[in-house]
Amino acid sequence: MAAQLVRAAKTESKGKPERLRFYYYTAGSGGAGPTILATSFLLLGEEVVAYNKGEKIKLKPYSGMLNIDFGKGIGKRDVYLLNLPEVRSAHDVLGIPTVSARFGTAPFFWNWGMSAMTNLLSPEFLKDRTKVQQLVQLFDPLVRAVDGIAGERVSMRVDLECTDGRHTLGLFSHRKLSISVGNATAAFALAILEGSTQPGVWFPEEPEGIAIEARELLLNRATEGTINFIMNKPPWMVETDPKELGLGIYVLQFRTQVVEITDLSGGFDLALKAADCSEVYSFEDIHENRKPPQ
Repeated sequence: MAAQLVRAAKTESKGKPERLRFYYYTAGSGGAGPTILATSFLLLGEEVVAYNKGEKIKLKPYSGMLNIDFGKGIGKRDVYLLNLPEVRSAHDVLGIPTVSARFGTAPFFWNWGMSAMTNLLSPEFLKDRTKVQQLVQLFDPLVRAVDGIAGERVSMRVDLECTDGRHTLGLFSHRKLSISVGNATAAFALAILEGSTQPGVWFPEEPEGIAIEARELLLNRATEGTINFIMNKPPWMVETDPKELGLGIYVLQFRTQVVEITDLSGGFDLALKAADCSEVYSFEDIHENRKPPQ
């Protein structure tokens, strides 16, 4: 998704891509049980590598919490810094100067537990696979019990900002992590069989890994059964739907601000009032999540 966002921005925008942010959410263990537990615990022992204006920086794992809106079916979730490989590959391959990645889970107390582990356990302990496996065996029964309540929904959101103010995102949400992983694996397998890849081991962003002209088909296959899939759209199209408070007053909640919609003419035209803008929206625009023509 990140590569496609960058490609579209370079084609459609006058500015240059300058900031890429990855956000991930999984309910419970996503049904993966010990596998995701072990991976998560091991990552807590690693410093987070991120990039700020081209400079490589290292940060504390599971810090820097942000509340991110993953749209319908998922909603707003807290996510935390984690050391994920796509940060480096996006910086090196796509040439984005500022890149970071965050992850969060549910219920909320799992996030608290992950944060506590980074403070109570040493990095050396968390890097020891034997000790981590013992932790996994200890927590696995409880995690599986909670999974039965939390479900296994998964969501990925990728935000790209450009120097001219353009801000677009890609969003993938599915009810079942296990099914979505199977679909994605099958999509890549088909791409290999169809000759859309080159021999070798490649980062997903590299054209040798998946040919540029084959990426749209890959995404279409991988997103089968999603509850929400959006590419190259502004954030306001993803986030919370407007809610009527009564007397023709609506509220639209964006990522960084709440704006008021006031009924102007019997319910057909609505004026958007914010600190620095005033635009007219129709009911159709709001309910269909479309921004009116400029």
